[in-house]
Amino acid sequence: MARKASAEWYGDLRSGKGTMSGSSGAFSDLAFTFRTRFEDEPGTNPEELVAAAHAGCFSMAFSNELASAGLNPTSVKTTAAASLGPVDGGNAITRIELTSVAHVPGADEAKVREIGESAKAGCPISRSLTGDITLNLTVET
Repeated sequence: MARKASAEWYGDLRSGKGTMSGSSGAFSDLAFTFRTRFEDEPGTNPEELVAAAHAGCFSMAFSNELASAGLNPTSVKTTAAASLGPVDGGNAITRIELTSVAHVPGADEAKVREIGESAKAGCPISRSLTGDITLNLTVET
C-alpha cells in the first residue's frame, strides 16, 4: 500500500517558501521555509514530519510486540527528535532520538526494555532510515 504526500516550493532556497500536504487530508498546505527548516523560526519542516512518523510507527510497533509477548500495555507515549546534519557534502537526518514512556502494568522491566529495542530496530520507519537511532525508555509497571 502506497501512502502519498506532496510538496510545492516557490522561489529560491533561502527566500522561497513551500507547502506540504497529505493525500488523506490529515494535513494540508503546511507552510515551510528555509528558516523553519535550518534556523529557529517557528513552523514545520520535513524533518519534523519524519520525526512524527517515527514516533507513531515506534509506538505502534512497540505496543504490538508487547502484546505479542503476552504483556498488556496501557499506553506507549513517544517523542522523536530528528537531527539534520552534514553528510558527504550534503545534509541528511544523522540521528533520531526516541524518548518513550511505556506503561505496562505487572511487566518485568528488563523484558519490556528488550522488546523496546526490538521494536526500535523493526519498525518500518526505523528500517527506512540510515542515521543513528537511539531509544531512551522509561518503563512504568
